[in-house]
Amino acid sequence: MYQDILYPTDGSTGSEAAAEHVRNLASSFDATVHVLHVVDMRHAGLGASGGFHSDEPSAMSGRSAETGYEGMEKPDVDDEIAEQAKAIVEEAAAALGDVETVPAVETGTPHSAILRYADDRDVDLIVMGTHGRTGVERYLLGSVAEKVVRMADRPVLTIRGDE
Repeated sequence: MYQDILYPTDGSTGSEAAAEHVRNLASSFDATVHVLHVVDMRHAGLGASGGFHSDEPSAMSGRSAETGYEGMEKPDVDDEIAEQAKAIVEEAAAALGDVETVPAVETGTPHSAILRYADDRDVDLIVMGTHGRTGVERYLLGSVAEKVVRMADRPVLTIRGDE
């Protein structure tokens, strides 16, 4: 049923909450998991050192990047941000245990990048965590997961970060 599962992650507790579900689904269906981190170019390099300076890196996005290290895509950003993105993907992949993974880093607007990646790789399912925001906070900040759910042409499973 599911051969390729897309697991977008920004390294937050919301996306980490989805890891167990991703691992169980991939194990049950012997699926490959595409672990994707998107460097949100709207926020990249805002700090003095050019790195992320926020509590949770906003990194799920879209514009394809040039090929980089060890089979991963190297984003078109400075080395510090690229290394942070690579570390987020590696940590998320390690949390999946012995599940086969495909690491990927892209740049752009998070929901657009996720949807583009899913279309380009023809994944069967997108599994992603949410931050659990409601009301005005969700309205003001927007929700990557909500946009993906509304715009995806394939199934999307969302897992609340406070689960």
